[in-house]
Amino acid sequence: MNDSVAGASVAGTAELPRPSARKRVFNLAWPVIGESFLETMLMIVDTWMVAQLSTAAIAGVGASVQVLFFIIAALGALSVGSSVLVAQAYGAGKLGEAARLARQSIAWSIILSLPLAVIGFLLAGPVIALFGVEADVARIGKEYLQVTMATVVVLIVLMIGGGALRGLGDSQTPMRVTALANFVNVFLTYGLIFGVAGLPALGAVGSAWGTFLSRLLAAAILVIVMWRGRKGVSISGRSNWLPEIGVASSVLRIGVPAALEQLLTSAGFTSMTAIVATLGTAALASHRIAFNVLSLSFLPGFGFAIAATALVGQSVGAREPEEGAEAAAIATRWAVAWMAAMGVVSYLLAEPIIRLFSQEAAVVRDGVAAIQVVALAQPFWAVLFVQSGALRGMGNTGFPLRANTAGIWSTMIIAWLAVNYLDGGISHVWGVFLITSPVMAIVLWKRFRRAVSEWSEQVEDGSQHFGQTDVAVSQ
Repeated sequence: MNDSVAGASVAGTAELPRPSARKRVFNLAWPVIGESFLETMLMIVDTWMVAQLSTAAIAGVGASVQVLFFIIAALGALSVGSSVLVAQAYGAGKLGEAARLARQSIAWSIILSLPLAVIGFLLAGPVIALFGVEADVARIGKEYLQVTMATVVVLIVLMIGGGALRGLGDSQTPMRVTALANFVNVFLTYGLIFGVAGLPALGAVGSAWGTFLSRLLAAAILVIVMWRGRKGVSISGRSNWLPEIGVASSVLRIGVPAALEQLLTSAGFTSMTAIVATLGTAALASHRIAFNVLSLSFLPGFGFAIAATALVGQSVGAREPEEGAEAAAIATRWAVAWMAAMGVVSYLLAEPIIRLFSQEAAVVRDGVAAIQVVALAQPFWAVLFVQSGALRGMGNTGFPLRANTAGIWSTMIIAWLAVNYLDGGISHVWGVFLITSPVMAIVLWKRFRRAVSEWSEQVEDGSQHFGQTDVAVSQ
């Protein structure tokens, strides 16, 4: 679809196909789950390859990856903001507007990434030094982080492009692109680490170059797809590429609270690791294993949450509150079902899972207790994930920030008190989630229900706009 065709829909609205709500939820959710699983497996494979070099190599790369987790969470501001804006424009049938917002998001991602790349490259050494690691570890970490930060523009464009496509209801394209990039990455990374097939042997930093080149391929494919057009929206043409402050403001107004939420949540879990570390090496090892299990069990929740964000956003644009509420309800039910099922499996198989990683009696004992507690909390996390996603689709990222941050840090405070004053163990640390996660789930569920009620009243009263993003969408 060319630019002139896209622009023809700005004045009016386009008739958009409306499959059943259940089908739309699944069509969005399962590719996101698959994409997240691929990313997790890629990280595991990369870690294994680097680990073949030396302990210093895995430690240096590990320190860099910790820094990157925080940076990626911050960059998520652009991804979430652009996804919601594009979803609301697309839901309103304003395909030209959705194209304009997609162009602006990509333009701003490049503009903002350039100074970040320069600053990150220059500060890579001092940042790694904050970890207090040995000289050889610091050198590897610095080199890895410099490569990653110098090429961060590719990562940002990839995140923005994927977010915009999900806003249109297309999560399959980002998944397919990620699958191809991950496949290429395995061979590139192996070749660049060990010098195979004529490639230079770069050691641990070869992992960073392999990841960059595979991401570059993925970003190029994603931009080509968006240029050709998806679901009637194309970024082709020369118009709307000059940066507009109003769009950047709207993207950041939505995205910054979401990014801050991720940063504070990550910091909370980092604090949790520090609390568990005081219990000894066995407890810390058990905690690491339990956290890996938790990461996998979260994938369905994340997938359905992203589906809820996109579909509620589209419903806001279409002024169909019942449709948005229905999509959120379906996503919540299926997230609960999937995560509860994974909880049952992990509860029953806790000991065999732990023994895959360690045979030490203390690690097995603590690990089983941690995994079983994690399993019991799964349904509550499913609810809070999806309800948070639904609120973000409305443009309300402030409430999930406050609710989830308060929940995670309340958990950490209670866990610290349990360990230091009640002689609690790792099961008590994780067990606090059985108190806080139901509260968080109920609070977020009630807030979304109230928001839907307010939304319905505004639609009935003939109000032209709803949510924080409508000014940008209706321009």
